[in-house]
Amino acid sequence: MTRSRILLALVLSALLLPVLPAGAAEPRAKVETWATPGSTAITITGHGFGHGHGLSQYGAQGAALQGLTWQQIDEFYYPGTAWGRIGGKIRVLITADTGRDVQVVAQRGLKVTSLKRHRSWRVPPIAARKWRLVAKGADTLVQRTSGSRWRTWKKVPGEAEFSSVSGLLTLVVPGGRHDYRGTLQSVAPRAGAKRQTVNRLSLEAYLRGVVPREVPPLWEPAAVSAQSVAARTYAAFERSHPAAPHYDLCDTTQCQVYGGADDEHPAADAAIRATAKQGLLYDGRPAFTQFSASNGGFSAAGSMPYLVAQADPYDGVANPTYSTWTKTVDDTQVEKHWPAIGDLTSIEVTTRDGNGEWGGRVTDMAFIGSTGTARVDGDTVRSVLGLSSDWFTFSVVPRQKGPARQ
Repeated sequence: MTRSRILLALVLSALLLPVLPAGAAEPRAKVETWATPGSTAITITGHGFGHGHGLSQYGAQGAALQGLTWQQIDEFYYPGTAWGRIGGKIRVLITADTGRDVQVVAQRGLKVTSLKRHRSWRVPPIAARKWRLVAKGADTLVQRTSGSRWRTWKKVPGEAEFSSVSGLLTLVVPGGRHDYRGTLQSVAPRAGAKRQTVNRLSLEAYLRGVVPREVPPLWEPAAVSAQSVAARTYAAFERSHPAAPHYDLCDTTQCQVYGGADDEHPAADAAIRATAKQGLLYDGRPAFTQFSASNGGFSAAGSMPYLVAQADPYDGVANPTYSTWTKTVDDTQVEKHWPAIGDLTSIEVTTRDGNGEWGGRVTDMAFIGSTGTARVDGDTVRSVLGLSSDWFTFSVVPRQKGPARQ
């Protein structure tokens, strides 16, 4: 091979090497093994709670206690983002309403709007305890009841929504009632599909039902404000990547926990007002501002350039529960979840992400048994065994046999 071809080959091979983000650690490849002879108690010690991407909620509280502002907190957890304004409306799936209709408590000033025709009707002041929207083919029946029987007042074209001049609606769901701001829609992802209940409201009003559910509202104001920015930006990101045609995001931990007006708190309201319409942008668009309760002292790299792996000096400041945790299981629990392995004989951790104590979060490991091996990642183990995070290590103690019977 000529000298010029050798140089060209070296250049091309260098281009094919994986490129790690600046400051990223090489995954730890040292194999760790714990033998589990006979009946054993397996103590799992770990750090953090959740995926560890982006803002640590306990870290934000620790940073606020050390004097950081909400702007400084968000800039620490989302490096490389820029400040910008975020507003508009958001559509939230109300997962607790599992019925085929949208029922609200009767009140003065109740209105129904056809989403197809953009026309509204004021509900008449006739005796009723509840009103509802229920699908009639592609259209919607507006019905009332004072007891057990529903009577139709009007059929409106297409899908429809309730609103009120008061700005509040009381939704009736199986097992209870909940107040929501904005409108409550009876909508479906496509023609002929089951209708679902969607709450459409301003982003700022939405945050009033999110922030107190995500962090204690009486935490340091800077921490609650930092959470407000993260939640606002996260919602705006989801809105630009909607979960379904008829809503932007859900109201559970799969998206952001949202409880409507029932969960509003004056301290959280103040934090939301202090950050009004402030959000974090990347390339001019809302950033994917993931957050979790605790990163255990080292954040995990995420799917975006600003979700970096970095040491967090604030997470452990006021975090007695999740900074370090332990949980004990026995070998039979592992064997129950992975029965193909037979009797558990050893545990093996093959690779970690290289960040923090023990080499960081588990990325590849195995439970080895008498009849097979279950190879899994740390997040799977976290889910199956009910652990707080995928950053953990093991210790094994043989169980003592009871005294022999006489």
